[in-house]
Amino acid sequence: METVFDIFEQRGFVEQVTDRDLVRELLETSTACYIGFDPTATSFHVGSLLPIMSLVHMQRAGHRPIAVIGGGTGLVGDPSGKTEMRPIMTRQEIDENARALKAQLSRFIDFTDDKAIMVNNADWLTRLGYIDFLRDIGRHFSVNRMLAAESYRMRLETGLNFIEFNYMLLQAYDFWYLFKHHDCRLQMGGND
Repeated sequence: METVFDIFEQRGFVEQVTDRDLVRELLETSTACYIGFDPTATSFHVGSLLPIMSLVHMQRAGHRPIAVIGGGTGLVGDPSGKTEMRPIMTRQEIDENARALKAQLSRFIDFTDDKAIMVNNADWLTRLGYIDFLRDIGRHFSVNRMLAAESYRMRLETGLNFIEFNYMLLQAYDFWYLFKHHDCRLQMGGND
């Protein structure tokens, strides 16, 4: 039985997969999936087209897309693919950008009747107690493994600060939160 995963492979959308067989099986029935979007501007850029179209294909195949606006991670800054730390934005700037991005996404994805949802990870990340987060979440991450990630290795030469180093933990927490609160079982997009 052909799934949306087969369509992704035919169109060259797939770079890497944690477990191909499991993903194929998962996509045989309706499932929730998510992709995170950076809220540093009021408009998407051309690099966002592939992730947006991935969510469109998922919705057309009967799955529930979740667009995650990285308001919380945007407050920290994403180290991947960057040569220096991003400027720190205010929560108000991020929220304004998120509203504009949802309007753009609504041209492609149907958000009516919860067919898709858009969430802002600032809603849960900004409420985390730092010490509790380190004790409950941070202890499960190997610093050696994190340093081996391409997104961190690239920045080690030019300088990776501590706040950016936490980015991977926040991304992992996003997945856990979406699984727990929205039964999300698939993360798509980026390869970090």
